[in-house]
Amino acid sequence: MNQVDLHTHSRASDGELAPASLIEKARSLGLSTIALTDHDTVGGIAEARGAAAKADIEFIPGIEIEIDFEPGEFHLLGYGIDPGSASLLEATSRLARARHERNVAILGRIAAAGLPLDTSKITELSQESYIGRPHLADLLVEARCARNRQDAFDRYLGKGRPFYIKKSCLPLEEALSVIQAAGGIPVVAHPYSLFVSKAMLGTLFSRWKEMGIGGIEAYHPTAKYGQCVILERMARERDMFVTAGSDFHGKARPECGLGRTAGNMPIERRFRDELVAALARFSLRGD
Repeated sequence: MNQVDLHTHSRASDGELAPASLIEKARSLGLSTIALTDHDTVGGIAEARGAAAKADIEFIPGIEIEIDFEPGEFHLLGYGIDPGSASLLEATSRLARARHERNVAILGRIAAAGLPLDTSKITELSQESYIGRPHLADLLVEARCARNRQDAFDRYLGKGRPFYIKKSCLPLEEALSVIQAAGGIPVVAHPYSLFVSKAMLGTLFSRWKEMGIGGIEAYHPTAKYGQCVILERMARERDMFVTAGSDFHGKARPECGLGRTAGNMPIERRFRDELVAALARFSLRGD
């Protein structure tokens, strides 16, 4: 039971599995610790926490917030959060409203293009607490307008594509504030998605550490293992702790297997230990 996963998603955002089913899968794989880090929502935490307690799995409540950033994508993980934090709930509610407005606008563009989407499926999806571009991509696949989810993004929904509308994101300062107010520690997720040079990465890491970011998710399935080793070294040089995750969503992202990270390597317990130690230090400072 030395395998962990510090970056997972459930159906509360854009994952395939319900929170309890995610925990059951973790149990079946022998994971000892799991963090739920759904996009812009804490809606799955209570269910996942209860299921983890029954399965005797250590549970770390988390969230993944997208930050307003160019040229790439900047995702900020928050670990050890209180899901009942008023400021966090206000921020996630605001993001949910903006996401709904964006989805309506995207669907308007799809309708104007005359693509044959099943509107009953859209109505069904609208009952869910979280609908994002991956769900709309799935509808395009069902309508045979795309081969798979990735093709739907490449042709229609990705940056620069005809149905793309910029997502409403939080400024970094606000995201840091709500995570810290909720008792959590901020960590930069999959840094290569920032699409900046190595030199700029170093500059950003140093700047962000001064702003209160504690760690770097150095190990992620979308990066090569050697690239991840470089990120770990950069974090150590700045006295930042290191995490690793699978970014598990389900069958839609087969390269992101639960409990596995870059190079399909199992996620070692040492990453959990670093995170737990950092959370303990943060708690002592708060006292």
